[in-house]
Amino acid sequence: MFGRKKRTGSRDGVVPSGESNAAAETAGTASAEQAQENPRALGPRDESELPGERSEYLDLGALLVKPISGVDVRLEVDQRTQEPRAVNLDFRDGSVQLQPFSAPKSSGLWEEVRAELIAGLRRDNGDPSVTRGSFGLQVDAKFPATTADGRQGYRLARFVGIDGPRWFLRAVFTGGAALPGPTAEVLDDAVRALVVVRGQDPRPPRDLLTLSVPEDATVRRMADSAGQPPAPVADADGVAPRGGDGAPSGPAVQPPRRGPEITEIG
Repeated sequence: MFGRKKRTGSRDGVVPSGESNAAAETAGTASAEQAQENPRALGPRDESELPGERSEYLDLGALLVKPISGVDVRLEVDQRTQEPRAVNLDFRDGSVQLQPFSAPKSSGLWEEVRAELIAGLRRDNGDPSVTRGSFGLQVDAKFPATTADGRQGYRLARFVGIDGPRWFLRAVFTGGAALPGPTAEVLDDAVRALVVVRGQDPRPPRDLLTLSVPEDATVRRMADSAGQPPAPVADADGVAPRGGDGAPSGPAVQPPRRGPEITEIG
């Protein structure tokens, strides 16, 4: 159902200096204006707003994913607990990592989380800037990196937060999805097509909602061809999950990268 497509663009996802996200400031004007009025005007939706039948979606527990041609679906699993911690949607040379969290009834989380994220990115040389994108205010980051041919450049990321009824969705766009273009448009639409299943159980704010692997899914382990270490899957405040001793397992923010422990749904 979700076939893997040949990726295009930069093989290592690094953009040479001078070729970063300057174009992002002028792209997507119409959708940005709509997002300013209501960031969820075009989705993602709450379970109570489910369009069509639930059977039309890939059920991953807290997230229902609408199948889109050419878009692969992966689940990142916690190596210690073996439980899913994030959903990844891949298209061509870009990806978006998704994590749904519980949120207070009376207010959203994105404004608060955004300030904490910016502080963490500054500590980790992420060079953050706030712009208005297709989901409202977003945080763009540039992490220093070296291109495949040895030039200095940046690894780009686009952090988006979406407030729903008692839930918060964190989306991190990387690779070609961090810049305006066809890849970003497809993955933006994939995020808009999501349905968040919050459930009725009481949960503290910022609690990661439960993700699951479909019983009838074809699951296989993959190894990262680049041999990169796994990126920490961040909580809603941008902080990496804590280990069994309560100590942070990594810095507050790191450049998102594909890790070796990946579950792909095919």
